[in-house]
Amino acid sequence: MSEPERILRLKSVLARTGLSRSTLYRKIAAGTFPRQIRISIYGTGWHQSAVEQWIADPVNYRDEGGAA
Repeated sequence: MSEPERILRLKSVLARTGLSRSTLYRKIAAGTFPRQIRISIYGTGWHQSAVEQWIADPVNYRDEGGAA
């Protein structure tokens, strides 16, 4: 059985990527970082696989759509 997709919250994403909060949101706006997904009324997170994909190749990453 495959492992379910994990959702990472902001602090985890910042720790994994080494980016500042403002840089992270600037990259999302530019389409060079995965967009967050809504997980509750006030909460958002990122798919772990999308963040791992960015970590593997941050220079060539392009967000191909995505939901906010």
